[in-house]
Amino acid sequence: MADRAQALQVFLDRAGWGAAKRARLAGDASFRHYERLSGESGTAVLMDAPPPKEDIRPFLRIARHLAACGLSAPRILAEDAERGFLLIEDFGDAVFGRLLGEGADIEPLFAAAVDALVALQRPAPPQGVPSYLEPEMAETACLLTDWYLPAATGEATSADLRADFIALWRQTLTIARSAGLVLVHRDFFADNLMWLRDRQGIARVGLLDFQDAALGFAPYDLASLLQDARRDIPEDLEERMIRRYLAATGADEQEFRRAYAICGAQRAARIVGLWVRLWKRDGKRRYLAFMGRTWDVLERDLAHPALVEVKGWFDRHLPPRRRRLDFKEVAA
Repeated sequence: MADRAQALQVFLDRAGWGAAKRARLAGDASFRHYERLSGESGTAVLMDAPPPKEDIRPFLRIARHLAACGLSAPRILAEDAERGFLLIEDFGDAVFGRLLGEGADIEPLFAAAVDALVALQRPAPPQGVPSYLEPEMAETACLLTDWYLPAATGEATSADLRADFIALWRQTLTIARSAGLVLVHRDFFADNLMWLRDRQGIARVGLLDFQDAALGFAPYDLASLLQDARRDIPEDLEERMIRRYLAATGADEQEFRRAYAICGAQRAARIVGLWVRLWKRDGKRRYLAFMGRTWDVLERDLAHPALVEVKGWFDRHLPPRRRRLDFKEVAA
């Protein structure tokens, strides 16, 4: 740890920020942490992403791609990819999630986010980005079988049951291909979006935490925004934003809505498992507070006819009494 601290100081010295004041910023569910630096040149944000648990090179590649598309990704001020140090532009504190918590009008924020998303999806994805399609999405959905299911039942998930879950998701996710393949941010929601009041058009929306961007299904990011596991999104607003997206893209409405439900359900199933993993493995119990809302989203998406077989799996293996558990009792 001392060696890393010394290497970080050398990095900051070389970048001209060695004497800056440093203040810890709120982290996320990863191993990265962030600090705001204040110095003679203004402010900047330090990302400390320790290898091998983190890799900043995808962030660098996607940041440059987004900037070339006219979108607001933080400008890169200094980088050390080998050690996982990055100094980036400071977008300030106007995170969508914070503004909403302070009572800001959600409509203009989300309308701007949808417009930025349309612009993000319009160009071809950069070469070499990974895929987040049927195989990868089915595997990540297994956070539910690997973490939530054992916590709910008290029994380890069998290899056969896990394999059945993967096969079912791969079969269902194939249907979503008809909505189109685009670059997906993969974490496009209020806590990763910034409101940049001094910019215009799509540049008003600052994008963060995009290092996992991949080739994926067009509805995925919109479902991430409008089916937020961390806050209630009014259903009438969700509907207006879907219509805004459809009007801007000309997507086939029936195919898009079907794929939207599939992507939303897969994402919610993954997050149900993620909350338990953050608790059991990482000691971050606070995320369990979002479990009930995540199940609300999942159950609503499972009601779509395209998900009838997936819904059957849940009804058999995680019936209603196994959902929305009191984890204080489970942990006892």
